[in-house]
Amino acid sequence: MKNNFLLIIFWIVFFSILHTAQAQKIALLKYHGGGDWYANITTSLPNLVKYANEHIHTKINTHIDVVTPDAPEIFNYPFIHMTGHGNVFFSVEDIKNLRKYLLNGGFLHIDDNYGMDKYIRKEIKKLFPEVKLQELPKTHPIFNSFYHFPNGLPKIHEHNGKRPQAFGIIIKNRLVLLYTYETDLGDGWESEEIHHDPWEVREKALKMGCNILYYAFTN
Repeated sequence: MKNNFLLIIFWIVFFSILHTAQAQKIALLKYHGGGDWYANITTSLPNLVKYANEHIHTKINTHIDVVTPDAPEIFNYPFIHMTGHGNVFFSVEDIKNLRKYLLNGGFLHIDDNYGMDKYIRKEIKKLFPEVKLQELPKTHPIFNSFYHFPNGLPKIHEHNGKRPQAFGIIIKNRLVLLYTYETDLGDGWESEEIHHDPWEVREKALKMGCNILYYAFTN
């Protein structure tokens, strides 16, 4: 009887772990304002997930869900990605829900696909008016969470030729929002035929993406 009970407990725990591993998903944020929020959904994010599953042993579904900032479903995802080239606008409802998500363990990565900077900074300020968006130092754990980037954020696409910068909102010593600027990591995650980047460039982008995922899942 005791052995049967232990066996039942074992299978309950086993299938619980298996279900959790298979259920882990990430999402892309669909925002208002007219910007192309969908830019990284076709090959970029799926490629990052495949690379992460293979190299840092995550168990993330390769299907990328789409979620709006005001949706209650946002709390189902430990990691949400946001990108685009143009305008961004968060409504009062968006701000309230997204802020609650971030203050309760969620993580938002915003990757400027070139052209959203002047819009997104205003929306970040609306989201956290009491916290300054600050540049992360090269020593920040996100640059060393799995792969080592001693020089900080890697440069993937030139655009204006400016240096790449990683900015963050930090609440109670936890990075809850990461804004990557003048790097375009998402383009580096794309398949080779999209931008024809050499593998060494795409691999840097994928490894940095793994660091972001790893940090988001473990902090």
